[in-house]
Amino acid sequence: MKDNKLIAEFMGVETTDGLVFQDNNTHEFHPIKYHTSWDWLMPVIENIDHLQYAPVKGIEDALSTRHIGDTHKAVVEFIKTYNDEQ
Repeated sequence: MKDNKLIAEFMGVETTDGLVFQDNNTHEFHPIKYHTSWDWLMPVIENIDHLQYAPVKGIEDALSTRHIGDTHKAVVEFIKTYNDEQ
C-alpha cells in the first residue's frame, strides 16, 4: 500500500515491498500496519503534532470518529500537503 510507504518515509523508516525495517538487533522486516494499528498510527500523529504545522484539523476530526480508516486517510492527506509545501 503506497499510502503506508508514504507514512513510513515521513517517519524516516526504511521500507521494502510493503515491509518496514525494525532494528531491534535482529534486523527484521515486518508488514506495515499504519492502516490497521493504532499502535503504529498514533506515533505518526504525535510527530505531526510536534511539527506545530497549522492544518491538522482533518486529523483531529478523523480522530474524533474513532475510526482508524478515517484517521489513516487524514494522516496521508496531511503528509501529502506537508510534503508539497516543504
